[in-house]
Amino acid sequence: MTAVPAIPVPAPVSFPEFAGPPVWPASAVARPGGDVALAGVPLTGPAERYGTPVHVLDEEEVRAGARAWRRALPDADVVYAAEAFLCRAVVDWMADEGLGLAVRSADELELAASRGFPMDRMVLHGAAKSPRDLRTALRLGVGRIVIDSPCEIARLASQVPGPEPQQVLIRVRPGDGAEGEFGLSAAGGEAEDAAARVLGQPCLELVGLHCDPGSGAASPEPYARAVRRLVALLARIRERCGVALPELVLGGGFAPGRAPGTYARRIQGELLRACAESDLPVPRITVEPGRSLIAPAGVALHRVLATGRTPGGRTLVAVDGGRDDGPGPAPSVRMIGRVSSAPMRTATVVGRLGGPGDVLADGVELPEDVRPGDLLALPGSGARGVPAAGCPAAGRPPVVAVREGRARLLVRRETYEDLRARDIGL
Repeated sequence: MTAVPAIPVPAPVSFPEFAGPPVWPASAVARPGGDVALAGVPLTGPAERYGTPVHVLDEEEVRAGARAWRRALPDADVVYAAEAFLCRAVVDWMADEGLGLAVRSADELELAASRGFPMDRMVLHGAAKSPRDLRTALRLGVGRIVIDSPCEIARLASQVPGPEPQQVLIRVRPGDGAEGEFGLSAAGGEAEDAAARVLGQPCLELVGLHCDPGSGAASPEPYARAVRRLVALLARIRERCGVALPELVLGGGFAPGRAPGTYARRIQGELLRACAESDLPVPRITVEPGRSLIAPAGVALHRVLATGRTPGGRTLVAVDGGRDDGPGPAPSVRMIGRVSSAPMRTATVVGRLGGPGDVLADGVELPEDVRPGDLLALPGSGARGVPAAGCPAAGRPPVVAVREGRARLLVRRETYEDLRARDIGL
């Protein structure tokens, strides 16, 4: 696509929603005619060229987010949580920026390997790894495998081909509101027992502990509490097994829009204090940002199909996408492609699936005259989910990257032929 010079407009005037925490990518600017440009590319362009719904990713915003995490924790390992969104281009971006990859399946491992991603920077975890997941990880030489349950210890040990041991981490529930999740409890000796079992397996090398303090945590306090509890567990493992484990993985769950330094300062300070109190060597920290890194770089584009009013008088706008196309309700919505002088009204944007779960944005402001055919831009959509199982006939939308005034297709739209090829029933 030919680069078109963007026309910056002061953010408080053009985009009042820019006030406060970032909602739109940093490169977003207003353009004449009601359009918005991202990385120098007018958003109406990808909508016209690739159709809607379509997801647009600002490549430089993703890369800048990766660099920000590395600057915030220069002595730590930063690993991208691929469950947020993964494709070949994202694998390449993470490799270029020096990040690792945390994946949950054999298919994701194969995708990374097909791009030549360094396997020593790969982490495989997941509550229930299939035999294929483990076989693929061992065949490719994945750097770390996270043990999520006691039964995985023997299962993994029996498959390690040798001669070198496979490095593993034990996933721990630190006792901070995540007791329903998989992992081994830090209370009652379960995690310590698992550590002793792993250390007794010559083909496994226990290098540290892994935990997930939360999801969308805007405050660093859950991570500080997790550090205190995990360091206490490290001390108990050293006392029982005579080993000081050298690594501590704090997982992800960081809130989009929060500066990595906010978390880094609190994590590092708490780690130094806790280790000093326990007389432990300071372990190397790993963090796994996913949604917080990629969600702010994305904008989803949808066409309006119908409008109406709720019994309470709120504007109801139905579009050609759905919640199956993205991670959750958008923090903001902006009509683009035309200028409206109509007053703004509170609106709810819903998808094509219908029902209370298919809300793309709620309580947002849109012009009163929004109508079918209008184009809506929903920021914060960089982290994407897979289509809902209840709508198997809805093809997944394309993903387009923009950078320096150019747009390129990363993932094409899923077609009827794709869906038909998978449906082999008689």
